[in-house]
Amino acid sequence: MSPLKQLARQIVHEALAAIDIPAAMQRKLQRKGTVLYCGETKIDLREFDKLRVVAIGKAAHAMVEGLTLVLAPFVRLEGVVSAPTPPRKPLPGFKYFAAGHPVPNEESWKAAETILAFLKKCDEKSLVFFLLSGGASALVELPLGPSQSREDVQKMHRALVTCGAPIEAINTIRKHVSAVKGGRLATAAPKATKITLAVSDVPVGKESALASGPTLPDPTLVSNMKQLVAEFSLHAKFPPALNDWLNRSVIPETPKPNDPAFRNGHFFLLLGMDDLFHPAHRAAESSGFIACCDNSTDDWPVEKAAEYLLKQLESLRKTHAGHRVALIADGEVSSPVTGEGLGGRNSAFVLACVEKIAGRNIAVLSAGTDGIDGNSPGAGAVADGDTLARARAMSLNPASAFQKSDAFTFFSALDDAIVTGPTGNNLRDLRILLAEP
Repeated sequence: MSPLKQLARQIVHEALAAIDIPAAMQRKLQRKGTVLYCGETKIDLREFDKLRVVAIGKAAHAMVEGLTLVLAPFVRLEGVVSAPTPPRKPLPGFKYFAAGHPVPNEESWKAAETILAFLKKCDEKSLVFFLLSGGASALVELPLGPSQSREDVQKMHRALVTCGAPIEAINTIRKHVSAVKGGRLATAAPKATKITLAVSDVPVGKESALASGPTLPDPTLVSNMKQLVAEFSLHAKFPPALNDWLNRSVIPETPKPNDPAFRNGHFFLLLGMDDLFHPAHRAAESSGFIACCDNSTDDWPVEKAAEYLLKQLESLRKTHAGHRVALIADGEVSSPVTGEGLGGRNSAFVLACVEKIAGRNIAVLSAGTDGIDGNSPGAGAVADGDTLARARAMSLNPASAFQKSDAFTFFSALDDAIVTGPTGNNLRDLRILLAEP
């Protein structure tokens, strides 16, 4: 492996190692006796008879562990956890669901029913911790339309994640067709005090898109949802039961800021964009690079993002002539599925760069911080200026692989796929672009 590719891998691994959720929970939440401090929010735990937890997302297990460490030995928690993997050590008092992602499974449905029943029992003497992280939209799901089956919901989710729409648009649709999204978990326990702790994989200022905003007021409208369904031609991909409900029903608006259920709700960002950028920036500088961070390509089409970031890298290299330079980017690019291959937006981004960096002293890496890239077993991929020549020597065609949505297969053949396994975390995707003089 070339030194630049190895350095790119090293930077990503150091950044991932620095994102420790239990440690962040203990650092950002403070308990002094019976008083819990969450940012500017102060909660006296003695005011509540019940302390409950609803944890949903790829980081759910780590978040439960962190919260338990903060509150122990003061209180024993009870709750519901829905994650894509089972816990290493189940905690007493918790119900666990191994739910589906990116498409809901039977456990996702059961988790939603259990959570709604759980919240229904919460009153004004209840304190509910909602622990949310990326992937939660599929891990807990129940349709708002009563005639829709689990198979209908699965078909809808497949259509949404492969249509090429940005995540904010996808979540706008999800919020309006789901019984557990767009603020509806908050309204399920209207009298309870609610604290949402979030590990965010959405852009700053778009927190209501995280997990499709189950505990936050929804700024979008039914009319927005219908416009997006038309814009991305989703009627042709949705199941008949969902289309019938959308066309014939009076769809209720999602809860808005004036709903009383939000008066006793608090939102606190546990980990976000800066928590990913900072360790990656430090790792790049410690490897001798002049590093710059860029988050401007969020939701861009994958090829446009690749072209823009490579131009930014070249500009950085000219500004710092004679020095190694690194461009660090985060966010999710848009990569419609156009074939039946293996891969996701991260390996697709690197594939889009292969011909552009051919023969140049550049390395490009993109990986999901959750360890998952689309339908592949990898997290992403890495390439350098020699990748195109190596691929052609093996009769691999990057343009064909891109068209078939088969980037993982392409990079696996070159031993340039990044495979970490599920990380138990989920901030944003991380891209590292490195250049030498």
